[in-house]
Amino acid sequence: MANSSKSRVVAAILAIFLGGLGIHKFYMGKVGQGILYLVFSWTVIPAIVGFIEGIIFLCDSDTGFAKRCKA
Repeated sequence: MANSSKSRVVAAILAIFLGGLGIHKFYMGKVGQGILYLVFSWTVIPAIVGFIEGIIFLCDSDTGFAKRCKA
C-alpha cells in the first residue's frame, strides 16, 4: 500500500455491500460524507453511488486510492 493504512479492497467491499449507509466513507476517514450518506439512506441514491464507488475502488490503483483517502 502506498502511504495509506486503508485497504482498497476492504473499502470496495464496504462500498458495494454497505454503501447505502456510507460505511465506506467512514472507513476512508470522510466523516462528513458518511453522515450525508446516512441522512439520505432512506433513498436509493446512496446505495447506487456506493456500488459505483466500490467498482471504481476495485479498478483503481493503490496510489490512486491513497489519494482519495484522508491522510
